[in-house]
Amino acid sequence: GAAMVVRALWALLAALRAGWCLLPQSGYLHPDEFFQAPEVMAGDILNLHVYYPWEFLSSSPCRTVVFPLMTSGVTYWMIKSLQQLDICSSCINSYTLLVSPRLLFTIFSFILDYSVYQLAPFWGADPWKALVLLAGSYVTLVFYTRTFTNTLEGLLFALLMVLVSSRRSSGSSAEPTNSSLIGVITTAGFFNRPTFLAFALMPLLYWAGLTVDSQKSIKTLINHFLKFILCACFTASVFITADTFYFTSMSLDNIYSTNKSSLIDVIVQLHDKMVVTPFNFLSYNLNPHNLALHGTHPRVTHFTVNGVMLFGILHILAISAGFKILKKYVHQLMLVRWCYHGPPGLLVHSEGSPTLLLFYFVPLAFLSLFSHQEPRFLIPLILPLVLFSASPNRAVKWKLLIVVFNLLGALLFGCLHQGGLIPCLFHLEQLIHSPASSIHPQHYTLLFAHTYMPPRSLLNIKKTDMHVEVIDMAGAGEETLCQTVEQQASNFTCSDCRIFIIIPGTVRATITKCGVSFKNETLIFPHLSMEDPPQIPVLSSGNWRSQLGLHILELNR
Repeated sequence: GAAMVVRALWALLAALRAGWCLLPQSGYLHPDEFFQAPEVMAGDILNLHVYYPWEFLSSSPCRTVVFPLMTSGVTYWMIKSLQQLDICSSCINSYTLLVSPRLLFTIFSFILDYSVYQLAPFWGADPWKALVLLAGSYVTLVFYTRTFTNTLEGLLFALLMVLVSSRRSSGSSAEPTNSSLIGVITTAGFFNRPTFLAFALMPLLYWAGLTVDSQKSIKTLINHFLKFILCACFTASVFITADTFYFTSMSLDNIYSTNKSSLIDVIVQLHDKMVVTPFNFLSYNLNPHNLALHGTHPRVTHFTVNGVMLFGILHILAISAGFKILKKYVHQLMLVRWCYHGPPGLLVHSEGSPTLLLFYFVPLAFLSLFSHQEPRFLIPLILPLVLFSASPNRAVKWKLLIVVFNLLGALLFGCLHQGGLIPCLFHLEQLIHSPASSIHPQHYTLLFAHTYMPPRSLLNIKKTDMHVEVIDMAGAGEETLCQTVEQQASNFTCSDCRIFIIIPGTVRATITKCGVSFKNETLIFPHLSMEDPPQIPVLSSGNWRSQLGLHILELNR
């Protein structure tokens, strides 16, 4: 009976994950969830007016185009095809532009569930307890249903863990798994995000240890590692070729239409312009000055803040268990085993818990070497953490705290955090494409202030349409903001222009000081800006709804 309840709970949480994606979630976690894939693909495939981030410019290619094409690109191509075939006359709209890539990522997120179910018996964890911990985590419900490269990194990490621990022989050693697939996934993860190497290090060492331990023939051993290296090189060549074609704007049709001699010339040109995005990424991010542009944090931020923010009590329990195990093994590792019995077999032969903690803390330590530390960088670590936490008699007494923590996390990041911006873009898209606007075309100026960067693709404006202008003021000060607003208000060269200012309620009072008036005002609720948080005394007053909202103000010209 208890087992059926746990399975039903997982099924309910899985349905919530899919349903909440379709609603859709209004929370806006970070600009990268749009500008690392959907925004770029909307411009390339749907020919929409978008903002191309610097990483996808040919002058500074730092992101591979392969994964954006395989995810957002495929979904946008599908809805474009449906519209062209008249199967769906209005398939391309703000809702489908937002939800279709997210839905694909949500489907992919069940790779995590599959991985947990496969890995739990191997690592001595309760499969259904681990699945409920995974499915009930707000990290899975929110982050793993968004179009982050970190999400793909987590899925590839999960597949890698399945491959390196999928089979065990009757003896103490394990049979090596498919070396070729391990090479493919490691390289793909590296091209997706070079930080994947931090996550892959422990699985690869574990796999190497198992391979060496289980092979009696040196020839077979060499064969395994050769397969790994050859498949890794082949996968890298695929990514490099695709990125080089994309960033040098060369058409495959032109190549196929050339004769043999000119094809050699083209290959020579491609070699001269070869694009290796991970190296460009590392070159940029290893420069402290560049990292400082994105914000610097203390080296302990991942350990002390981000881990707790994402995983709550599970992170704290893992740290506590880590110290206990370290204390238990320190004398054994440093004195007894090293001096008398050779190197310690902690990785291959030890019980599951110490090794799982290494899978969790080693990537955490490597990522902590960089001064720019964001919580989403740690989301792949949910897999070893839930496997560790689902061990018998672990984390049982913290059930209520875990539930409350994840409810609050889902509410904060799934609904409130910058939660008015996406509904605002939906509203503006309907306004711009309304029948009245079609009959009497107007020019729209949309000025965003103190919000996250708005994804232009959700406005569904073709590149050829010049009647919509988006001005992103970011966190501009009062003087700069008022100066821009006054310039827009005093622009009398356009008689059919409509100017909208989008600003959080916490900064609403700033606009009143600019000496302009408004004829329409729309409130989108809720919207929480952590950069401009509401004051607690104001929230306790009758003005709390305005403070926790995003205001769309139409300028009276």
